Amino acid sequence: MAQARVLVIAGSDSGGGAGIQADIKTITALGGYAATAITALTAQNTEGVQGIHPVPPEFVASQMEAVLQDIGADVLKTGMLHDAAVIEVVSEQIRRYAADIPLVVDPVMVSQSGSRLLRQSALTALRERLLPQALLMTPNVPEAETFLDRRITTVSHMQAAARRLQREFGCSILLKGGHLPAPELVDVLVTPDGEQLFEGEWLTTKHNHGTGCTLASAIAVSVGQGLPLEVAVARARAYVRKALETAPGLGRGCGPVNHGHTVKDTLSDFLTPSPPSPNDD
Repeated sequence: MAQARVLVIAGSDSGGGAGIQADIKTITALGGYAATAITALTAQNTEGVQGIHPVPPEFVASQMEAVLQDIGADVLKTGMLHDAAVIEVVSEQIRRYAADIPLVVDPVMVSQSGSRLLRQSALTALRERLLPQALLMTPNVPEAETFLDRRITTVSHMQAAARRLQREFGCSILLKGGHLPAPELVDVLVTPDGEQLFEGEWLTTKHNHGTGCTLASAIAVSVGQGLPLEVAVARARAYVRKALETAPGLGRGCGPVNHGHTVKDTLSDFLTPSPPSPNDD
């Protein structure tokens, strides 16, 4: 499979479980090449976000321009954009240098620990500037409720919400059901051409930090590798499921998943002595 170039525009997670760190690990583990434009630095760990230090919007633009003018990209993925000024420059850089490149938007609004990561004033910019440029948006239920200003409590509510978001923004919508109390885990994909439900069994674990970032990046790299969107979603869900099942159990709080589960352990290749060469004395 092709080594897709993925430019990720998102915030950094000092704990390594989410954000840019999760994006890079995911893209690499699935055979892509990750480049980045960092929008904010966070001080955080498995117990929560202790601080956010925004990167100036003009420097976010400089990072994007530097990558797109040299390395290029097969797909773009956004995560934490934090405020309206950053969204504006990201949208403008996409218009100037990447208008024909697929864009996956993870509308990161609130961390799993409850910290707000997107200012309220940025919602308008997200709606009006960035989402019309997107191929796909991947909201969870609370994020979809924020967009629509309505409660979502059933799978049928999810389907109706995803259809409405798709009509409003024009892009495909993957509405994730991880926050919904239901017998099965259900995600809803609505595209301009139709609708598909992805179902699975619940997995009980507290080590699920960064799953939203991870899923969106897994979809993005798969799209960049040429997979149809439905196949990219299925592949990404399978990747995240295995990452959850094999989570390393780090930290006192909501720990990271195992992003590297696709990578073969070759340590023994380095520790096993090589046989002597016929030319050795």
